[in-house]
Amino acid sequence: MKKQLTALLLATTVTFSVGAFTAEQALAASDATIVSGVNFRKAPNTGSDTYGLLKAGEKVDILEKVNDYWYKVRDDQGRVGYISTSSKYVRADGSGGSSSNGSGSSNSGSTSKPSTGSSSEVVNKVIAAGKKYLGTPYEFASDRSNTRTFDCSDFTRQAFKEGAGITLPSDSRGQASYVKSLGGTTSNWHNLKPGDLMFFMSYKGTKASAYPSDKSNQRITHVGIYLGGGKVLHTYSKTSGGVRIDSIAGKHWEYRFVFGGSALK
Repeated sequence: MKKQLTALLLATTVTFSVGAFTAEQALAASDATIVSGVNFRKAPNTGSDTYGLLKAGEKVDILEKVNDYWYKVRDDQGRVGYISTSSKYVRADGSGGSSSNGSGSSNSGSTSKPSTGSSSEVVNKVIAAGKKYLGTPYEFASDRSNTRTFDCSDFTRQAFKEGAGITLPSDSRGQASYVKSLGGTTSNWHNLKPGDLMFFMSYKGTKASAYPSDKSNQRITHVGIYLGGGKVLHTYSKTSGGVRIDSIAGKHWEYRFVFGGSALK
């Protein structure tokens, strides 16, 4: 009886904890929709304090199936917590579905999987997918459920979703953590390969002297796709014209560059 009661209570709650998901989970996100309102909770048990409701119709990304009762999820505010696996409260939308929250990733339910073929073929598909959106307007905190506008991480996420079939974390720092977890990163942009993600610190001016020589501890604020030949494909402001290609050498992009590497295993 006690086990049955616990299972019933679990089916009506969502547990919430602010934090980051692991990069291994970031490879395979599954979009999901809340189908019936449930409570946020601070810890994965029914006795914890609540933080409000996830309402019907809201989108989440399933990051991990913890056990038979709980999914680890990320909501549209970037918060990571736990939700009942019961279909009464959540519906997995599959690997390719758009999410209004701009996703993280998951290893449960229907998962995103890398495209088949050689790595060079996948890289070419990612770059082609990105170039398709040249000129698309920039919007800070753009809606991940459509491609009418992009911010920097929404753009890279969309290019890899279409070109490689993987769903990256929704923000630049999450993408940076994921790439770091795969290894093979470099702080010298000359060592990058086409298709690698480039991560940058905040803009401090056009002169190299405005930036620290050691940027390893700098906060990541921007991401783009390296095209090769000293070019980066990205988006960063409305006035710049949205998605565009820029040269790196001798520009503030070179001085701001923190590290880069492949998002493909």
